[in-house]
Amino acid sequence: MTLDAYRPHVEGVLDLLVRAALVLRVTPNLLSVLSFFLAFAGGLLYAAGSVAGGLAGVAANAVCDSVDGALARATGQQGPRGDFLDHAIDRYADIFIITGIFAGGFAPWQVGVFALTGVLMSSYLGTQAQAVGMGRYYGGLLGRADRLVLLMVASVLDLAVGVPVRGLPFLGWLLVLFGLLGHFTALQRFVWVWRQMP
Repeated sequence: MTLDAYRPHVEGVLDLLVRAALVLRVTPNLLSVLSFFLAFAGGLLYAAGSVAGGLAGVAANAVCDSVDGALARATGQQGPRGDFLDHAIDRYADIFIITGIFAGGFAPWQVGVFALTGVLMSSYLGTQAQAVGMGRYYGGLLGRADRLVLLMVASVLDLAVGVPVRGLPFLGWLLVLFGLLGHFTALQRFVWVWRQMP
């Protein structure tokens, strides 16, 4: 289900954004750092109750997060330092956005913690596979690209409908989904790595 598999289908758009970044003399690391602040802003806006503001922050974060890697590849600036920075910022972005949603009252804190632990554990196990010599593994049901798209869809639905479903807005139900699918994805990745180990 992960949307990362569909990256080749959006390469035309990415190429345009990479060209724009080259004209503006923007570096991949600068985009990564910018994505950090955009996620922070999005989380704060969700926490303040602004779905439209949170949506704008998430969308801008998603664009920067997509372009930084493509720009690094296009300019030959790929390397462990940029990769490390990108992964660290992605995890903080997850924390900012999910915490902002439940801090803003879109879901109880228990649901927020469930979502946050699912997302962080699935991401952790994807990179931990490399630490034990299996290479990175990002299989499973829910990847980061999926989460960003679902966040935008849920935000748009809350703006368009504006009525809770069984006591929770769409963003609240999305956190329930993040918890369920995040922990299931973590389990899938754990099992895959365990089976590959000698």
